[in-house]
Amino acid sequence: QVQPVESGGGLVQAGGSLTLSCVAPESIYGITVMAWYRQVPGKQRELVASITSSGSTDYTDSVKGRFTISRDTDNWNTVYLQMNSLKPTDAGLYLCVVESGSRYPSYFWGQGTQVSVSS
Repeated sequence: QVQPVESGGGLVQAGGSLTLSCVAPESIYGITVMAWYRQVPGKQRELVASITSSGSTDYTDSVKGRFTISRDTDNWNTVYLQMNSLKPTDAGLYLCVVESGSRYPSYFWGQGTQVSVSS
């Protein structure tokens, strides 16, 4: 199964920082968007941040000014999510999704990396 691989999650105290990484397989061609979602039990999956192939970024309001999504300058298949000033409400399973193709896009989901924030 073709899927991106996430890493970098862990347990951190409130106010701390983590950097998540997502690496998409080279077999995925024509990547247009890479994004991070957060899944919390009992809640709907939430889009946290996204970045397009042209470098445009977007964030959910709750993380603006604290999180930064970026892509590897040498490898578009790799993106990072720098998370600063973490809050307990930021905790959850962070999933990377890769969108490829423009007219008929395909979506590839990773299995996620867990982020826990202690108060």
